[in-house]
Amino acid sequence: MKLTISKQPFSLGLQAVQNVVGTRSTLPVLSHVLLQAEDNRVRLIATDLDVSITSEVDAKVVRKGAITLPAKLLIGFVREAPIEEINMEVDDRNVCSLTSGSSRFRLNGLLAEEFPPLPAFHELKAVTLPQSKLKGLIRRTAFAASVEESRYVLNGLFFSFKDHRVTTVATDGRRLALTEEEVEVDPEAQFEFIVPSKAVAELGRLLQDNGTVELRHTENQAQFTLLPEPGANSAPPAGPVVLITKLVEGTYPNYQQVIPRECRERISLSREDFLHALTRAELMTSEKNSAVKLHFTKNQLVITANAPEVGEAREVLSLNYKGTEFQIAFNPVYLSDPLRALETDEVFFELTDELSPGVLKINGPFLYVIMPMRTN
Repeated sequence: MKLTISKQPFSLGLQAVQNVVGTRSTLPVLSHVLLQAEDNRVRLIATDLDVSITSEVDAKVVRKGAITLPAKLLIGFVREAPIEEINMEVDDRNVCSLTSGSSRFRLNGLLAEEFPPLPAFHELKAVTLPQSKLKGLIRRTAFAASVEESRYVLNGLFFSFKDHRVTTVATDGRRLALTEEEVEVDPEAQFEFIVPSKAVAELGRLLQDNGTVELRHTENQAQFTLLPEPGANSAPPAGPVVLITKLVEGTYPNYQQVIPRECRERISLSREDFLHALTRAELMTSEKNSAVKLHFTKNQLVITANAPEVGEAREVLSLNYKGTEFQIAFNPVYLSDPLRALETDEVFFELTDELSPGVLKINGPFLYVIMPMRTN
């Protein structure tokens, strides 16, 4: 294999795949990146056997070939290369010579055949949607997924493609986030699956505000192909980025059962004012006293937090409220997360009493259910 490649796109291509490179695997090849050079393109592939990412970078390929190279060392050399042009040549002993200006590197590689093969999705029909839509779906829900390993089926984002819309849901049992977007789905090809949190995080990192994403899936794997907008000057490599992930096995809980159908009060709040007040109040919470109290009275909301070993906080927000005076307590982190993920100016908080779940909504297809906390 012999080629010349530009530093910046090479670095971007490696950045796209580097997060799934295995660091503690018993298989040495998983700490490597597979490079496949052909037709003036270099394909970069990394995997941890659960999630695989592929990116493509333009290059001047003199001699086709493939090799795996230690990811950390390769990324370090490319990042620190003194000039924009990098020359690569691999000999018959799988030793790769890297040259950039006066800098010379020799990396010992492994045979490309040792790299785990990727599953094929070529014959499967794709669902296509804008990258910006998928990015928004992930941003508005993924934060609510469980991180407890014992709740395996909740360690991911639930996707449902039905009735010309895609729905994403995440829950950890104490809160639930749900949002939807319209998308063209073949009525005969409706489906549901759970994407693990690591793959969701990588998708959120790779998705752009332009371009499209093609989704294909089998019974236990899914493929997301991120296609850049033609001519767009964006951060990822010029070619497509492909993420393949195993799916979470199991049946997702019936999330519709936990969504309250009625409420006693519907309160309009400024999202930013509410978020900043909660953030300040959270400073006066502790591990033992992790709740903030919301006290609704006529035309105002009083937010308080009190931890004897830390101190206390009191925030007052003016609002249009004519309902019954009452108080309810929440975990401030759980209440702040959706406010940070949303972009609207106004949110609506639907409440019934101090022991019933609260529901945060916007003027759009989003809702967030949060369980209250009991306080003394």
